[in-house]
Amino acid sequence: MPKEFVVTSPRTIAFRDYEEPPLAPDQVRIQSILSGISHGTELNLYRGTAPFYNKRFDPQYRLFLPAEPGVLYPSRLGYEMVGRVIEVGSEVRDIRVGDLVHVKAPHRETNVAKASDVLPLPEGMKPQQGIFLALSTVALYAIHDAKIKLGDLVGVFGLGTIGLLAVQMARLNGASQVFGVDRIAKRRAMGRELGADMVLDPADGDVALRIKKATPRRGVDVAIDASGHYPALQEAIRSVQMGGTVVAL
Repeated sequence: MPKEFVVTSPRTIAFRDYEEPPLAPDQVRIQSILSGISHGTELNLYRGTAPFYNKRFDPQYRLFLPAEPGVLYPSRLGYEMVGRVIEVGSEVRDIRVGDLVHVKAPHRETNVAKASDVLPLPEGMKPQQGIFLALSTVALYAIHDAKIKLGDLVGVFGLGTIGLLAVQMARLNGASQVFGVDRIAKRRAMGRELGADMVLDPADGDVALRIKKATPRRGVDVAIDASGHYPALQEAIRSVQMGGTVVAL
């Protein structure tokens, strides 16, 4: 019997057996190869610090409102996987058994999904590359929100996976100069390799002042905070020119 990875209560995890459901005509069954881990979200679920633990999101008010504690558990972990199609429904035409695909799904050995929700990977793409598709979408949201124009100066605060993707997408969207900010030297080095013109370590001094001296005195047109840390967001706000745009990714 296949197994899935679940959090049964805060700080308690387990492998749990599950039954394989029959396929609907428009569905496919996928054998997992590689599963994406969102360390921020999943650690919050594991620790019991996720907002959904004792709150519920009201779609009408667009606010988190009180709820009974513990309604979140047991909870599956995971949000995306790359796998191989092992079965297709009778109405599925564009996906075949053996195809390598990406799908939004939890950490489990197999997943069933509608064929319309499954993305076949291009020929030659490795699972290790395909697993970044969901994070690429998150970075793309920031680029769309930023409305970068040809020639804009852009700062990206936080050079983790999403920040590094945002650096590359800012370039593709027309940025003439990109500044990358991160405390970790390895990330700064990768930022330079992937398109940042200048990388800054907050430990070396006032980030906003250094950006404005480098522009000169102008500041960036767009600052994207991909760090999730308030001090970085504050520096992003300080780094933009008058009337500039700050995206809190």
